[in-house]
Amino acid sequence: MADQSLPDTRTPGADPATAAGPSGTAAREGISRRRLLGTAGATGLALGAAGGAAGYAAAPAPATPLTSLGRSEAMFHGKHQPGITSPMQAVGHLVAFDLTAGAGRREAAALLRRWSDTARRLMAGEPAGSGDTGVAGDAGPSSLTVTFGFGHSFFGRTGLAAQRPAALAPLPDFSADRLDAARSNGDLWVQIGADDALVAFHALRAVQRDAGEAARVRWQMNGFNRSPGATAHPMTARNLMGQVDGTRNPKPADTDFDAKVFVPGEGSPAWMAHGSYVVVRRIRMLLDDWEKLSLTAQEHVIGRRKSDGAPLSGGGETTPMDLEKADGSGKLVVPVNAHARITRPDQNGGATLLRRPFSYHDGMDADGAPDAGLLFVCWQADPLRGFVPVQRKLDRGDALSRYIRHEASGLFAVPGGAAKGEYVGQRLLEG
Repeated sequence: MADQSLPDTRTPGADPATAAGPSGTAAREGISRRRLLGTAGATGLALGAAGGAAGYAAAPAPATPLTSLGRSEAMFHGKHQPGITSPMQAVGHLVAFDLTAGAGRREAAALLRRWSDTARRLMAGEPAGSGDTGVAGDAGPSSLTVTFGFGHSFFGRTGLAAQRPAALAPLPDFSADRLDAARSNGDLWVQIGADDALVAFHALRAVQRDAGEAARVRWQMNGFNRSPGATAHPMTARNLMGQVDGTRNPKPADTDFDAKVFVPGEGSPAWMAHGSYVVVRRIRMLLDDWEKLSLTAQEHVIGRRKSDGAPLSGGGETTPMDLEKADGSGKLVVPVNAHARITRPDQNGGATLLRRPFSYHDGMDADGAPDAGLLFVCWQADPLRGFVPVQRKLDRGDALSRYIRHEASGLFAVPGGAAKGEYVGQRLLEG
């Protein structure tokens, strides 16, 4: 950086040591030293940190037109809230809030009104309103979605216990859980997703600022997925174990998709019409142990090929798994405790989940092991008939359980989408 601040006035071909003349060497050294000290004083440690690449790092990126990634826009208003069936995004923030002492139904309604207005603006690629930080002012919407939900405790805090859905009953204890209460549950839940990290962060800060004196952050988790366009062969996402993850997700084109994922329009309570229930879990992957396994052992734990997600019984990723197929010795090709076998809907009374997770990596723990894994986010019309029976089955003998640890958990009621002129949750808070 210092070397780029003044032009080079040396005579072409001259020796750098004598270019200033017989008595100019000391002067040049003094000038260079002053220039260096002046630059260091102005920039602090930036030069030392950036090293010889500082000049290149400081150069702005060449101007390019907004790509389809930046232009992509999700709609805030609609039958359902965004961020449920929206394509998985590259960056995600999951945040839970607790209402502050003295805040009740009126303050909650004002907060949801602010949040909804902010989400509508940001999802359209507009500033959040007065006081916008400008962090993403030069970006497009970048598929931003903001989704809001209510936890079990919210209804007691707002005097709305009579409107609490039966499906929002606390999740049962599972033997494999190692849950941190400080990072679980909460009065309010917000999911932010986008295909650009600055756009997602901009929305996160806007939501946090809008909380004002009404609510405080209880916990926050940050995640990521593969960026759109990072592979020439789009496929089901991979998790940090390298496994294709989400093959059996229900598809919106399925005739029974809405019945599996969303509360019907005539459901109870009425304010949850077209909404859904989300289970959020921070699942740590014990990657050091997992990566010691051979490829064959990893595939037996999951029940699918690591390369393409195809079942071990043969075919491609979407080929139905043959649970009865055996090898030459009569041993089942897909082990009885394989994760993919246990989680099948036909092995759990038809229980179906729409999985929409993010991976996370929060550095290393005190023992030097990576603190990394999955921010598990799954959607269903009723968690008592979706997540709970599947997790109970996994709890009794999933081969994967040796390599993961459930560290945080939450269940939230996510109401239907807001019509134009409405805010999310208005039918509950003003009904």
